[in-house]
Amino acid sequence: MSYKRLKDIALIGIMAALLYAVQIALRLLPNIELVSFLTLLFFVYFGIRGLIASYIFVIIEGLTYGFGTWWLIYLYIWAVLYLFVRICRQNRSPLIWALILGLYGLLFGALSSIVYLFLLGPSGGLSFFLAGIPYDITHMIGNFLAGLLLTKPVCIAMDYISTRF
Repeated sequence: MSYKRLKDIALIGIMAALLYAVQIALRLLPNIELVSFLTLLFFVYFGIRGLIASYIFVIIEGLTYGFGTWWLIYLYIWAVLYLFVRICRQNRSPLIWALILGLYGLLFGALSSIVYLFLLGPSGGLSFFLAGIPYDITHMIGNFLAGLLLTKPVCIAMDYISTRF
C-alpha cells in the first residue's frame, strides 16, 4: 500500500472521529452542533475524502443510536451539503460559508421531511416539516454563527493541514 493511500486512510479516520466527537460533546444542545460546519470544511479542503469521512460518521451514528428513520435521512442529507460546497468551493469568504451553513440548517427539516413524505404521505411529511420549524430556526442560527465565528480561524488550521495531505 502506498504512503499516500495510508495518509488518506488516516486522514479520513481522523475526520470521521472528529465529527463523532463533536456530535457527542454537543448532543445535549438541541440543534446546536458543529458537525455541519466541520463537514463543510472537510468537503472544501479534502473533497471526496471528506464525503467518505461523513459517511463513516453516519455508519458510526447508526451503530451508536440505531438505524432508525433519521438514519435514512443522513444517507442523503450530507450529499446535499457536499453538492452545495462543490458548487461554491472556490469561495473563501466566511460570510458566504456562514450563509450556506445557515441555509442548510434551515433546510435540514425540509430535506428530512422527504423520508416522511414517502413513509407517511403528504400530510405526514408536512406535519414533520411544520413541527420541526422551531428546531430548524435554531439550527440555522447555530450554523450561521459557527460559520461566521469559526471559519477564519479553522481555515488557517485547515490550510496548514491540507498542505500536509
